[in-house]
Amino acid sequence: MPTTEVAAFADLQDTFFRYVHDIKYATMITVDRANRPRARVLLPVWEVVDGRPVGWLATYRTPVKAAHLAHSPHTTYSYWNPRQNTVHVDALSTWADDETAKQHAWDLYLKGGPPGVGYDPVHYWRGGPRDPGYHVIRVVPWRIQLVRGSDLRSTVWRRES
Repeated sequence: MPTTEVAAFADLQDTFFRYVHDIKYATMITVDRANRPRARVLLPVWEVVDGRPVGWLATYRTPVKAAHLAHSPHTTYSYWNPRQNTVHVDALSTWADDETAKQHAWDLYLKGGPPGVGYDPVHYWRGGPRDPGYHVIRVVPWRIQLVRGSDLRSTVWRRES
């Protein structure tokens, strides 16, 4: 099945959000200093800013995750469901330590990004957005691939430089 390439994120945005809403959890892949991959399951939330997707990940700043992102901010977030629909997000993931970003991510988790994807972060960080254990990763995709399981049709968006 040929791959369709789209120039604007808007051309696959609805399908992206539909798949993310359906699947919810993503496998985040980072690499260590020896370039060996490590995967963990997390729940990013997403929004569109100036026509491009931006993800936010509320997380604990574990020594492994921090070391991996210090080595390389290049990450992949992979979503899969039993119908074989998949989303692969290749991105730059960086810590967003400022209070504005942390509050923004907190609010997006409460609201849902997309609606139906998120949770109340106070279940993990009782002190709210200023809780010392609450950290945020900003996810800036440079490539997104959607694969429809029924026929393996693939659609790819790449961020313009």
